[in-house]
Amino acid sequence: MTALEPEHTANRPFRILVADDDRGNREAIADLLAARGFETIQAADGGEAVEIVQVTTIHLCFLDMHMPRLTGLEALQLVRQVNELIPAILMTADATRDVMRKALQERVHTVLPKPVRPNLAL
Repeated sequence: MTALEPEHTANRPFRILVADDDRGNREAIADLLAARGFETIQAADGGEAVEIVQVTTIHLCFLDMHMPRLTGLEALQLVRQVNELIPAILMTADATRDVMRKALQERVHTVLPKPVRPNLAL
Protein backbone atom coordinates (compact mmCIF):
# COMPACT_ATOMS: atom_id res chain seq x y z
CA MET A 1 0.00 0.00 0.00
CA THR A 2 1.40 3.38 -0.93
CA ALA A 3 0.92 6.59 1.01
CA LEU A 4 -1.59 7.73 -1.61
CA GLU A 5 -3.88 4.70 -1.36
CA PRO A 6 -6.99 5.02 0.81
CA GLU A 7 -7.00 3.13 4.08
CA HIS A 8 -9.95 0.95 3.13
CA THR A 9 -10.00 -0.59 -0.28
CA ALA A 10 -12.10 -3.29 -1.86
CA ASN A 11 -9.57 -5.87 -0.64
CA ARG A 12 -9.94 -4.95 3.03
CA PRO A 13 -12.87 -6.20 5.10
CA PHE A 14 -15.13 -3.87 7.01
CA ARG A 15 -14.12 -3.63 10.66
CA ILE A 16 -16.96 -4.18 13.12
CA LEU A 17 -16.79 -3.47 16.83
CA VAL A 18 -18.80 -5.82 19.05
CA ALA A 19 -19.22 -4.48 22.59
CA ASP A 20 -20.98 -6.65 25.16
CA ASP A 21 -20.08 -7.44 28.76
CA ASP A 22 -21.35 -11.00 28.30
CA ARG A 23 -18.34 -12.77 26.82
CA GLY A 24 -20.42 -15.58 25.28
CA ASN A 25 -22.73 -13.16 23.45
CA ARG A 26 -19.83 -10.98 22.34
CA GLU A 27 -17.81 -13.89 20.97
CA ALA A 28 -20.82 -15.51 19.27
CA ILE A 29 -21.63 -12.33 17.34
CA ALA A 30 -17.98 -11.63 16.53
CA ASP A 31 -17.49 -15.21 15.29
CA LEU A 32 -20.65 -15.02 13.17
CA LEU A 33 -19.47 -11.81 11.53
CA ALA A 34 -15.89 -13.04 11.09
CA ALA A 35 -17.19 -16.16 9.33
CA ARG A 36 -18.80 -13.82 6.78
CA GLY A 37 -15.50 -12.08 6.09
CA PHE A 38 -15.77 -9.10 8.42
CA GLU A 39 -12.90 -8.11 10.67
CA THR A 40 -14.16 -7.93 14.24
CA ILE A 41 -12.83 -6.24 17.35
CA GLN A 42 -14.34 -7.01 20.74
CA ALA A 43 -14.91 -4.77 23.75
CA ALA A 44 -16.02 -5.95 27.19
CA ASP A 45 -17.73 -2.69 28.13
CA GLY A 46 -18.77 0.71 26.82
CA GLY A 47 -15.62 2.46 27.98
CA GLU A 48 -13.42 -0.01 26.15
CA ALA A 49 -15.56 0.44 23.03
CA VAL A 50 -14.94 4.19 23.08
CA GLU A 51 -11.20 3.66 23.61
CA ILE A 52 -11.06 1.33 20.58
CA VAL A 53 -12.88 3.78 18.30
CA GLN A 54 -10.46 6.53 19.31
CA VAL A 55 -7.47 4.58 17.93
CA THR A 56 -8.93 2.23 15.29
CA THR A 57 -11.05 2.79 12.20
CA ILE A 58 -14.40 1.12 12.84
CA HIS A 59 -17.10 0.86 10.18
CA LEU A 60 -20.00 -0.42 12.32
CA CYS A 61 -20.69 -0.84 16.06
CA PHE A 62 -22.77 -3.54 17.72
CA LEU A 63 -23.39 -2.21 21.24
CA ASP A 64 -25.09 -3.95 24.13
CA MET A 65 -27.39 -1.58 26.00
CA HIS A 66 -26.48 -2.62 29.54
CA MET A 67 -22.73 -2.71 30.16
CA PRO A 68 -20.41 -1.55 32.95
CA ARG A 69 -18.83 1.92 32.82
CA LEU A 70 -21.07 3.14 29.97
CA THR A 71 -24.31 1.86 28.51
CA GLY A 72 -24.39 1.21 24.78
CA LEU A 73 -26.12 4.54 24.19
CA GLU A 74 -23.70 6.46 26.40
CA ALA A 75 -20.80 4.84 24.56
CA LEU A 76 -22.39 5.72 21.23
CA GLN A 77 -22.62 9.39 22.22
CA LEU A 78 -18.85 9.41 22.85
CA VAL A 79 -18.09 7.34 19.75
CA ARG A 80 -19.99 9.86 17.66
CA GLN A 81 -17.66 12.59 18.95
CA VAL A 82 -14.88 10.70 17.15
CA ASN A 83 -16.95 9.63 14.11
CA GLU A 84 -20.36 11.25 13.94
CA LEU A 85 -21.54 9.11 11.01
CA ILE A 86 -20.63 5.65 12.30
CA PRO A 87 -23.62 3.32 12.06
CA ALA A 88 -24.63 1.49 15.22
CA ILE A 89 -26.80 -1.44 16.16
CA LEU A 90 -28.06 -1.66 19.74
CA MET A 91 -28.60 -5.04 21.38
CA THR A 92 -30.84 -5.38 24.43
CA ALA A 93 -32.90 -7.88 26.36
CA ASP A 94 -35.31 -5.14 27.42
CA ALA A 95 -36.47 -3.22 24.37
CA THR A 96 -38.82 -0.97 26.34
CA ARG A 97 -40.44 2.09 24.80
CA ASP A 98 -37.97 4.26 26.70
CA VAL A 99 -34.96 2.36 25.32
CA MET A 100 -36.43 2.44 21.80
CA ARG A 101 -37.08 6.21 22.07
CA LYS A 102 -33.53 6.87 23.27
CA ALA A 103 -32.10 4.65 20.51
CA LEU A 104 -34.07 6.60 17.91
CA GLN A 105 -32.78 9.89 19.34
CA GLU A 106 -29.20 8.60 19.03
CA ARG A 107 -29.78 7.57 15.39
CA VAL A 108 -29.26 3.86 16.07
CA HIS A 109 -29.76 1.89 12.85
CA THR A 110 -31.76 -0.85 14.57
CA VAL A 111 -32.35 -2.46 17.95
CA LEU A 112 -31.86 -6.22 18.10
CA PRO A 113 -33.54 -8.19 20.88
CA LYS A 114 -31.28 -10.45 22.93
CA PRO A 115 -30.51 -13.21 22.54
CA VAL A 116 -29.55 -11.97 19.09
CA ARG A 117 -30.64 -14.30 16.31
CA PRO A 118 -27.84 -14.86 13.77
CA ASN A 119 -30.01 -14.07 10.74
CA LEU A 120 -30.98 -10.71 12.25
CA ALA A 121 -27.37 -9.82 13.07
CA LEU A 122 -26.32 -10.52 9.52
